[in-house]
Amino acid sequence: MSSRSSRPPRRRRTSTRVRQNRALAALCSIAALGLVAVIASGNGWGSDVPTGTSVRTGSDAAAVASHAQTTPVPTTPTGGGVSLAAVGDTVMGTPEFGLPPAGGSTLFNAVKPLLKGDVVIGNLESALATGTSTKCAGRSAGSCFAFASPPEYVRNLKKAGFTVMNLANNHSNDWGPSGLRSTIRALESVGILHTGRPGEIAVQRTADGTKVAFVGVSPYPWSQDAMDIPGAQRLVRKAAALAPIVVANMHVGAEGAAYRHVPEGSESYLAEPRGWTRGLARGMVDAGADLVVGHGPHVMRGMEFRRGRLIAYSLGNFMGYRVFNTRSYNGLSGVLQVKMAADGRFLSGRLVPTRLSSDGVPSPGGASISDVAALSRADFGRAAARLSASGSITAP
Repeated sequence: MSSRSSRPPRRRRTSTRVRQNRALAALCSIAALGLVAVIASGNGWGSDVPTGTSVRTGSDAAAVASHAQTTPVPTTPTGGGVSLAAVGDTVMGTPEFGLPPAGGSTLFNAVKPLLKGDVVIGNLESALATGTSTKCAGRSAGSCFAFASPPEYVRNLKKAGFTVMNLANNHSNDWGPSGLRSTIRALESVGILHTGRPGEIAVQRTADGTKVAFVGVSPYPWSQDAMDIPGAQRLVRKAAALAPIVVANMHVGAEGAAYRHVPEGSESYLAEPRGWTRGLARGMVDAGADLVVGHGPHVMRGMEFRRGRLIAYSLGNFMGYRVFNTRSYNGLSGVLQVKMAADGRFLSGRLVPTRLSSDGVPSPGGASISDVAALSRADFGRAAARLSASGSITAP
């Protein structure tokens, strides 16, 4: 579009009624950008992807849009960069083990001040659904777990500040396909983006206009396949065609305090394949991911840098109302706060430690900083992220 100074002078004065009609039309066009579904062709960051969109990609290069949704952006600009807060596994209670008082409205109170950023992302490790699950039918108690919070609990996520939730994990499908659809409807009803299903990419536009794309992977058929590293890389490349910043979530690895270290090879748990964690994370960075956020082991793991990009291998249990073991390392968690340049470069980072009560409710504190610092040095050597005593993260 030509600048105002290059336009020829008008010979006639436009009437007040015409000006009003033009202004109204412009407002309608702007509003439509946040509501219409988009066919994202992958032609670059200038593609017309509205603020807050989840798209599904097919087997070819085209990205087929669905589930378009509008996510409110921060009220203040970010000053040329994007600030992000990320957390691990989040379950707001399930009827089998008990639901929190007051509809869970106080669950995030102690940690809400930490969930600040243009982007706030978590791993929603449950369905948001009602009814009965058949997942554990015929299984003995303690050998199978199914999690679902009431759909109205989505307001607690919104109130806490979340803008994106990852659904690539082993519990998002606990209530089956209908439960997953219920989860998506609930998230979209409050404008929270979702990612993690096969071929799914979420795109959020921040207050200064920067686009951030999100993908999620896990070793389960209802998610983008974490076992297929080339496939995950292709999805990351498609995401990079939609936005200059790409954040990848991975729900992989064995579970529990015995698996705090990231092995060199593939992982499994109770005979279930859980992926080649290092190869997956590094492969997604090589394909264009600017930040990789891990979860799944239910404990904190180390961090490393690759090509100047941060990989946080596991952020542990952020919230698990009466569903998680919170003893010892299982009760240590944290909020990862990262500032990235508009092109995805790492600018600064911090791990803010949190810990879980016996009921699985988070509050600030705990020993996560020293734990992650030691794990990083042990597992990644010269590539390890450096954590100061205050939690500041720097590249080696």
